[in-house]
Amino acid sequence: MKDFAALYATLDATTSSLAKQAALQAYLRRVAPEDAAWAVYFLAGGKPRQIVPVKLLRLLAQEAAGLPEWLFEESYQAVGDLAETIALLLPPPQDSHELGLAAWVEEQLLPLRGLPPEELTERLRTQWRRLAPEERLVYFKLITGAFRVGVSKLQVTQALAAVGQVDAKRVAQRLMGYTHIGARPSAPAYQALIAPVMEGQHEIGTGGQPYPFFLAHPFAQPLAEFDAMLGPPRDWIIEWKWDGIRAQLVRRGGQAWLWSRGEELVSERFPELMQLGEALPDGTALDGEIVVWRGDRAQPFAELQKRIGRKTVGAKLMRDVPVVLLAYDVLEWEGRDMRGQPQWERRALLDEVVAQVQHPGLIASPMLTGETWADLARQREQARELGVEGLMLKQRESRYGVGRTKESGVWWKWKIDPMSVDAVLIYAQRGHGRRASLYSDYTFAVWDAPPESPERKLVPFAKAYSGLSDAEMARVDALIRRTTLETFGPVRSVKPTMVFELGFEGIARSGRHKSGIAVRFPRMLRWREDKPAQEADTLQTLAALLPSTEE
Repeated sequence: MKDFAALYATLDATTSSLAKQAALQAYLRRVAPEDAAWAVYFLAGGKPRQIVPVKLLRLLAQEAAGLPEWLFEESYQAVGDLAETIALLLPPPQDSHELGLAAWVEEQLLPLRGLPPEELTERLRTQWRRLAPEERLVYFKLITGAFRVGVSKLQVTQALAAVGQVDAKRVAQRLMGYTHIGARPSAPAYQALIAPVMEGQHEIGTGGQPYPFFLAHPFAQPLAEFDAMLGPPRDWIIEWKWDGIRAQLVRRGGQAWLWSRGEELVSERFPELMQLGEALPDGTALDGEIVVWRGDRAQPFAELQKRIGRKTVGAKLMRDVPVVLLAYDVLEWEGRDMRGQPQWERRALLDEVVAQVQHPGLIASPMLTGETWADLARQREQARELGVEGLMLKQRESRYGVGRTKESGVWWKWKIDPMSVDAVLIYAQRGHGRRASLYSDYTFAVWDAPPESPERKLVPFAKAYSGLSDAEMARVDALIRRTTLETFGPVRSVKPTMVFELGFEGIARSGRHKSGIAVRFPRMLRWREDKPAQEADTLQTLAALLPSTEE
């Protein structure tokens, strides 16, 4: 645990990629394989299920620190991170230990889950009495599920590749599924990540493990520059950019698995797609998008959300919210890795697979054609009406790469411009981490009636925290402090004077929101200092942006 806490401190203290890489490699070479196994799990994004109720943890920490509730809350708001707050407030340790990370996780942390409150309380107190302050920070971050540090999965992959002297692409393949919520890292699992490559080894057919996803780059160049930058449209395979859940459907050894891009196994949420998986030949892996499909078109993402959060999926829900896999690539066929084949060849194979399987849950993503990029731009203008995000441009000769790379060819996402409205900032809350001292998380509202209505009022509809520069955020923070009307714990209501243009990718009706409308991925496009609050948009403006099926 001491070594992992030291690694965390080193990674958190630097922005240098070289320094982080050196620290990762040194740690992996130094510690026991079972400790390295858990470190890779956490650093690559793995999170075990909640171990301890946060409410109980806060209460125990408050009691141990001898603070009244209001002072504990003030401390939390000042620090901006619960784990760090508790680590700072607890009394000094009274004992010590020599346990490694694996022993702490497997023997100390995981057994806490499900214990009765009395026993859990005693064990927690015993554990944190043994931990040094720097270890407590990591310990509480793991318990609260808030473990994050400035290291990407790619950096972890590169470190493993260097330690094992294995190609990074092969390590990326081995890592797929390693951070699944039900995974249990072990010394053999870690050693398999860095094992030397045997001659002729292909590493497919290992259970339901998916492939690393190939990711697209954004493309937002002027249309006049397309020919010079991309060449003619005939050099590209062009499809709609679907607004669903990116997924791989894998069939091996008589079983099927459905994986999301976040390496979450989502098989149980989509039983009809598991039936599709059972219809696929063994040794098949398809890449595509899970969407709600009615008639001949995809439905808004808000429809898919009705399926995402459900623990049980009954026949009625499947009838009311039917899903399909819009497939756009074949990664494995007859047990062979197809990623090294050109895009046009994989696409032709996909069409053959769809025709062979003939399952209603499997649809080949339609391809678009055009003599010129202007032709395709005109088709792209229909995207919002069709419920898609724009176009995908895939080089005909490109191979299926790992992550967001261009070395195997390239995929571009040519998205439509976001929808936007002008909204008024009405509530603000301090941020977390480096923004803990700033009011950086905002709630925005629009008017419930047009300007001529004498008693109209502002109705909240979205929260956003991204899009401003540091300098703009500092100015907004100062204005919030000067125009505060009321304080509700960590939240301030402010005088409605600041207007921002908010951009968002989707919009839908919602019974859970006071406005009756929910927007997807809201962010601040610009601060409208030129516009008074009275000229901000209305609920009617938002309603006009709803898909035609929801108006």
